[in-house]
Amino acid sequence: MAEEAGILRSAQQSRVQLYIPYETAHDTVKALGEVGLFQPEDLNPDTTPFNKTFTAQLRTLDELERRLRFLTEEIKDAEVPIRPFEETRFILNQRSGPELVDELEPRLKQNEDRLRQLRENWDNIRGRALELEEARAVLMETDVFFRQAAANPSAIMDDGNRGSFDESNAPLLENALEAGHGDQSALNATMHLEFVSGTIDRERMGTFERVLWRVLRGNLYMNYAEIETPFQVPSKASSTGGGASAKAVHKNVFIIFAHGADLLEKIRRISESLGATLYNIDSDPDKRHDKLREVTARIEEVSQISLETETARRNELMKIAESISAWWGCVRQEKLIYHAMNNFQYDQGRSTLIAEGWVPTRDLPRVQLALRSAAENHGSSMPAILHELTGSTKTPPTYYRTNKFTEGFQAIIDAYGISTYQEINPGLFTVITFPFLFAVMFGDIGHGFLMALAAGMMILFEKRIGKGFGNEILDTFYFGRYIIVLMGIFAIFTGFVYNDIFSLGLTLARSGWDWPSGEGAVDAVANGAVYPFGIDPAWHGADNNLIFTNSLKMKMSIILGVIHMTFAICLQVPNFRFFGKGFSIIAEFLPQILFMECIFGYLVLTIIYKWSIDWAASGREAPSLLNMLIYMFLQPGTIDVQLYPGQAFVQTVLLLVALVCVPWMLCMKPYVLWKKHKNTTEQGYAQIGSAGGYQDDQTDLEDGGNGFTAGNLSGEENGNGAHEEMNQEHKEEFDFGEIAVHQVIHTIEFCLGCISNTASYLRLWALSLAHAQLSEVLWTMTISKVFYFEGAMGVAFLTLMFAAWFALSIAILIVMEGLSAFLHALRLHWVEMNSKFFEGAGYAFTPLTFDSMEDDI
Repeated sequence: MAEEAGILRSAQQSRVQLYIPYETAHDTVKALGEVGLFQPEDLNPDTTPFNKTFTAQLRTLDELERRLRFLTEEIKDAEVPIRPFEETRFILNQRSGPELVDELEPRLKQNEDRLRQLRENWDNIRGRALELEEARAVLMETDVFFRQAAANPSAIMDDGNRGSFDESNAPLLENALEAGHGDQSALNATMHLEFVSGTIDRERMGTFERVLWRVLRGNLYMNYAEIETPFQVPSKASSTGGGASAKAVHKNVFIIFAHGADLLEKIRRISESLGATLYNIDSDPDKRHDKLREVTARIEEVSQISLETETARRNELMKIAESISAWWGCVRQEKLIYHAMNNFQYDQGRSTLIAEGWVPTRDLPRVQLALRSAAENHGSSMPAILHELTGSTKTPPTYYRTNKFTEGFQAIIDAYGISTYQEINPGLFTVITFPFLFAVMFGDIGHGFLMALAAGMMILFEKRIGKGFGNEILDTFYFGRYIIVLMGIFAIFTGFVYNDIFSLGLTLARSGWDWPSGEGAVDAVANGAVYPFGIDPAWHGADNNLIFTNSLKMKMSIILGVIHMTFAICLQVPNFRFFGKGFSIIAEFLPQILFMECIFGYLVLTIIYKWSIDWAASGREAPSLLNMLIYMFLQPGTIDVQLYPGQAFVQTVLLLVALVCVPWMLCMKPYVLWKKHKNTTEQGYAQIGSAGGYQDDQTDLEDGGNGFTAGNLSGEENGNGAHEEMNQEHKEEFDFGEIAVHQVIHTIEFCLGCISNTASYLRLWALSLAHAQLSEVLWTMTISKVFYFEGAMGVAFLTLMFAAWFALSIAILIVMEGLSAFLHALRLHWVEMNSKFFEGAGYAFTPLTFDSMEDDI
């Protein structure tokens, strides 16, 4: 494993053990997080989180995080801008984590208490202001009612929409009004009537009336009026105490007259049960006017206090918003540090933390330098001791060194599965094959140019854009900008091959066909010229254009598919050689490649050979290659229409070789493994661990052909005792039935997959045809229809149709069709290519790092 990998193979990993003095543990782990090259492993898997060493510190940080969430929600509720983390990073650099946490604990508590008090005061003031507003509305509306009642009592009694009244009291009401000359106090003195007034939600008004009518049996008179201006009623605060808001509530003012204390008490209870707010209103108009002036003055006073309180609260939040990003960064960084330290073992006797994990072998000097720097910064003369472990049987994590260009292509493969440690990485080849197969389905010069232009602009201004646009969909496109720019460039190339630019032909050289003049349908005549690159533009005007391009693209998709799968099968060889499994080349690779080439490789050669013959000049009928392939299996040795001399013999030999490959794949590996197991059992343990021996091949079978063995990491350093123990374990685990079943499944899957996967590449033809036809239909239905208009009308129609054509081209042909072609290219790589050699049974290298912390702030 001396080969150091970049993107072809995952980086070589070393398992290390760290002995960290307790007093420098925090600074050491912080230095490891800043380097971002150490993946710690949990050495306390059986210990509950509550019993781990640094649980108390994590609880403190959780409390700080809760307070930060409260402050953040208060800031967002007040719409105060938060200073970006990049501008506040210096706060973290000035002080160490524990010092800043100790400073934050009382400071955040003080800020939270202060804001909660301001919030409580503000809510109380708003509640008091609401009560005063309602009281003023009640005073104004009831005053209007009393004045109307004094002026025209009969109109009130006749108003059916206002409520109901006991008819026996009507004469007394009229006499009282006359005797009192409109004085409402004389009315009440004569009638001994009292009233209840207040406000209620407008939505409950109908229910309120019906309940009063039924309970009091009509022994009341009600009057109500709608308050035009809605009240801003505070809603309940969020669970953290922040984010309180107000909602608009429409209310009605009501006044209810009744006779008797019992009826009035019932009215009050019913009103309160339905959420009404009751107010005591004096019947004397002078006292009502005095009360109204008093309430108005208090409203102005409360409004001023509310404004001052809100100003003080906003000033507090603006101060907090200046530093809260740095506080978030400190708390989250500390949580990452203590979570990592909880994975370490604590040796109380030596006051030492013991950590184990993985580090890329090439980066071991950087990690050691970080350990020494952490000790120097802490003022300690004893840095943490790094010890590289050998003989570990654990599989290392997979880590690829990518950059902003290759990370998008690697993400495509990682979405399918993480590569097994140091197996061949498909991501390297995906850089070329993915945009090319996409372009085969999306071949158009114009559409490819627009796609490359959009991605090129994102690349050109990527420093200004930074981490993204802040929109999930746009950020996805931005992350894959280098994939998109290559897809666009390759689409331009295949557009020249197809000679398509927005569904139109492009004549860059002399055509090989001439169109003779004449009326009606004419046949093109060959002029002897050969179009230098791509499809001749004369085909765009031909009636049989679709027949010609269909045949060409269908055969081309088969050729590209077989080449792609053949390349994938060949990638097994470097995998087998790298892991020391040369026997698998004979037992697996050779039968698979022979099976593939004897059938589908032969089909590709016949396609190319058929293209090379001028069948019109030969005077022979061109054979159907599909029928040829079918009869190759159904009627071996029988040729309907001969393609070349000796075809029957060649096809018979190829078919026999393909048939031999099936039992070869099925039986050879299980038999040889069984034989080696038997020999090893009889001869003892002398050859255990030898290259190509039983141990390697057994592990090869158990891991699906690309497994990682202890020998890959530690070589011969385990010692004879370890070899004997490992041999005994393999001896007990050897199960020939399981091996045979595994190989049967693998053989059937490959043989059937060769057929289905080859047919799957026909999507290259289907998607290319669909894209070309949609592009042609869109052009025909828009711009081509306005070329017959002239003058100003022609210019106006052309402008309108061009806008429609361009918008539809972007939305349908580039975005929707592009996404469809992208997904189909994705499937060809995930299923058709990766299934031939890629195991994908690894796990990603996830080191302790603070880089991703910035994305959450």
